[in-house]
Amino acid sequence: MASTSVSPAKRKRILRVIFVSLLLDLISFTFILPLFPQLLEFYRNLEAADTTSNSVLHRILLGLNAYKQSFSRPISDRYDIVLLGGALGSLFSFLQAIASPFIGSLSDKHGRRTALLWSMAGNIASVALWVAATDFRTFLASRVVGGLSEGNVQLATAMAADISDEKQRGSTMALVGACFSIAFTFGPALGAALANVETVAANPFATAAGFSLLLILTETLYLYLYLPETRPTTRPAESPNGAISKAERPAERPTRTNSYRLLNATHFVFILFFSGMEFSFPFMTYDLFAYTPSQSGKLLGFIGLLASILQGGVTRRLPPLRAVQAGVIACTASFFLLGRLTTEAGLWAAASLLAITTATVVTGLNTLSSFEAAASERGGKLGNHRSWGQVGRALGPMLFCTLYWWAGRDIAYAVGGAGMLGVGTLVFGGLKAPQIS
Repeated sequence: MASTSVSPAKRKRILRVIFVSLLLDLISFTFILPLFPQLLEFYRNLEAADTTSNSVLHRILLGLNAYKQSFSRPISDRYDIVLLGGALGSLFSFLQAIASPFIGSLSDKHGRRTALLWSMAGNIASVALWVAATDFRTFLASRVVGGLSEGNVQLATAMAADISDEKQRGSTMALVGACFSIAFTFGPALGAALANVETVAANPFATAAGFSLLLILTETLYLYLYLPETRPTTRPAESPNGAISKAERPAERPTRTNSYRLLNATHFVFILFFSGMEFSFPFMTYDLFAYTPSQSGKLLGFIGLLASILQGGVTRRLPPLRAVQAGVIACTASFFLLGRLTTEAGLWAAASLLAITTATVVTGLNTLSSFEAAASERGGKLGNHRSWGQVGRALGPMLFCTLYWWAGRDIAYAVGGAGMLGVGTLVFGGLKAPQIS
């Protein structure tokens, strides 16, 4: 495989831009996560007064209630808003699955910088709609626009691969993963705090949305001013005598170690089960220990903080396949533990195992995927890889929670653990470590 031609000083500057911009983007993205229950409750109450309403929200709630009533076990009305939030999350992931391959291919054709700036334009439009969302229809439009335009994560991954040689790839991808953990540790808390500041009566969440918009605008300006193009030049240039210089020859295609079908299938199946378990967490902690949203938030914050520490200190030093294998083992153990736990100590032990999973698996799979793509196709290949993960994230929550309510916690988490054993078969029996020169 060819090594990167980026100088160490330039690489350091680009990594700083990637890290800062992605952190701003993800903090802005996570603002809304703790607000979903209050936000959706606000829109539901806003339309409740109109008994003749046949609005989008009214039709969605009717469908979700029909779904909820189909279960043999009674489901508390407390979960109506959680189900609605899950449906919106699945919609966002589904739209990301559609958009990701196109965004990646555009970055291969027109450059990472151009694709990212266009993606940022869509993000600005999405958050601006949230600021102006005095009704549910406008809020839904903001989520649709955001789902179709969000490309920062996959493009950051592609840019990180562009400027890293084979030996640097794993540690660089861990840096991208650390942005997730840091943002999910602090972003939701900041969003919840800003939600208490009401500046617009028609939209009580306009302050949080406005600050999110400020972060996105700052990120866009920062990228425009400081981000250079990272896509390697693949078009050969002729010297005066007509020969193609060695330094300017097209990058050679990498030696295939793992098929993309196997990598994408592993990503899909892992996210399918993992995202279902993530979504079931609030139900499980409430049912077993009567956790409040604040207590659940602290538990999730602990997972994010521990994951960021692991990514900075451990994951970046592990070979990518070893990182994936360690994370899958930890996730399998956490599934079986969650199915049998009876104490809060067991819950926090499972949370620690999930932090290991969060710090390793997706980062490792992204790294393995980047090894299989030539520079000219890297954006599209990584976009396809992300797309399969987003399909899993769109389907996982509803499928897993359906099983949770039909069959109970024990069986649901046992099935999840069995699913992770299947992922382990792919990871240990199918995937191979890339040959690093």
